[in-house]
Amino acid sequence: MYTIMGLGNPGKDYENTRHNAGRMATQTIARINKFSKWENDKKRTALKAGGFIAKEKVTALLPETYMNKSGKSALGLKPKTFIIIHDDLDLTMGRFKITFGRNSGGHKGLESVMRALKTKDFIRIRVGISPKKKPPADKISDFILKKFTPNELLMLKKVFKNISKAVEVMIGENLQKAMSLYN
Repeated sequence: MYTIMGLGNPGKDYENTRHNAGRMATQTIARINKFSKWENDKKRTALKAGGFIAKEKVTALLPETYMNKSGKSALGLKPKTFIIIHDDLDLTMGRFKITFGRNSGGHKGLESVMRALKTKDFIRIRVGISPKKKPPADKISDFILKKFTPNELLMLKKVFKNISKAVEVMIGENLQKAMSLYN
């Protein structure tokens, strides 16, 4: 059984914000693969939906904690079958990258998950949210909490469909093949 976790912040105020790209991608994967309806999982402090991808059972999780506390929803998960999707300011809009076992790059939600799992050895799908020129360090907090523009949302729709295909290859075949096809 695989678990896909999409990082983001809960609530209407954060819908369609850059920091919620992982959450949005996970919702798209669940919709494309006709997962069950989202339900509250109090034990994990997350919304949960389930279904199948490439004949494998998959649970999708959306932490209902704020980003920096995302690890609470990951406690007890098996890193070998765990895929986390998150926003990445080092990648430009329209791109995504699959990685394994890398450091957090300063992403607080990812750091929280690494602490909870006591490892960095899990699959990550990094979703680009940056314009061509990255915002200055003192403007990053404001930037990541800004809503995507309508044109950016259209671009992300395509990115999320490709992420869904990559996850299907990852689960149905293997990580290396997904990385070679989609990185």
